[in-house]
Amino acid sequence: MQHNIIFNTVNNVGFIILNRPESKNALNQEMYIELKQYLREWEKNKKLIIIKSAVENVFSAGGDLKAVKSKTANRAYFSIVYNTIYLIANYKIPYVAFMSGITLGGGLGVSIHGQYRVATDRTVVAMPEARLGYFPDVGASYFLPRLPDYVGTYMGLTGEKIKGNDVVTIGLGTHFVSSTRLEELEDALVRTLNKMEVGVILNKFNEPAENSTLAPHFNDIKLCFSASTVEGIMERLKSVNNDWSIKTIHTLQSMCPASLKITLRALQRGAQMELLPCLKMEYRMISRVFDNHDFREGVRAYITQKHQKPKWHHKSIGDVDEDHVESYFRNLPVNEEFVLTASKI
Repeated sequence: MQHNIIFNTVNNVGFIILNRPESKNALNQEMYIELKQYLREWEKNKKLIIIKSAVENVFSAGGDLKAVKSKTANRAYFSIVYNTIYLIANYKIPYVAFMSGITLGGGLGVSIHGQYRVATDRTVVAMPEARLGYFPDVGASYFLPRLPDYVGTYMGLTGEKIKGNDVVTIGLGTHFVSSTRLEELEDALVRTLNKMEVGVILNKFNEPAENSTLAPHFNDIKLCFSASTVEGIMERLKSVNNDWSIKTIHTLQSMCPASLKITLRALQRGAQMELLPCLKMEYRMISRVFDNHDFREGVRAYITQKHQKPKWHHKSIGDVDEDHVESYFRNLPVNEEFVLTASKI
């Protein structure tokens, strides 16, 4: 029987190995339940945790959204997801994520909130949710606006892929190590005598960032994506009028109009909030999004039927009114709000 996550221990190092190749390590509810259970137990007696993938060129393609079929299932799934994220973010022993390969959405949720995030030449990071009539979740409203020079806003709105050492350059990763050296790094971490040496070992293996494909666009990204509205971003992109800005305009025009406005609002608010309030805010947003036309249409067009042109509820960003955007952020009934499980409050 294949286990979707493999848990084992080597020299008191806890290994979490994602092993669901048929779905590119998409994380379902059962996987999160197991993950949280082991993390809580191992926090008491392991010297460090390493999370990695058994699937070549894939860390995790995100959450298993196809498995969330009802509002009740949605709340149960995201409650365990967000409790797991909060646990990782507050973990008491070193947590090392080998983000080698495709790392999308939920894959960032189980890596980016950890203390150490190792990117390689195979790493491809993206938050493409706005393309699906959804929005970047798993705490993205907290970590994206904290990236430098509005790169996080650029990522959240465009779903643009960030590759290799650019992942470290913008702060999503903490270290860059060639994929051919990961096994050597793993061996060094396993041999370490105490958790205080983990950072020293990672620094020893860290390689300088070179050949950035994103750096030439940093000034334009900051200029355009610092605008306070999606309309303002589009206007600034038009004024820049170069190959990059034209491509970016086309990308934004392919996204769900409502998702763009909702995402920008979440990132703007998240920039002023700590992680837990961000998770609570996103949970409210999630509770609304699964009932609406745009998400169902995005899943149909891009996941279920694939390569179809979605028919969004709003034809353009100008059609998305303020009340529609704000409806995603309003408080839920008290008994439906996100709560931390008792042991982590």
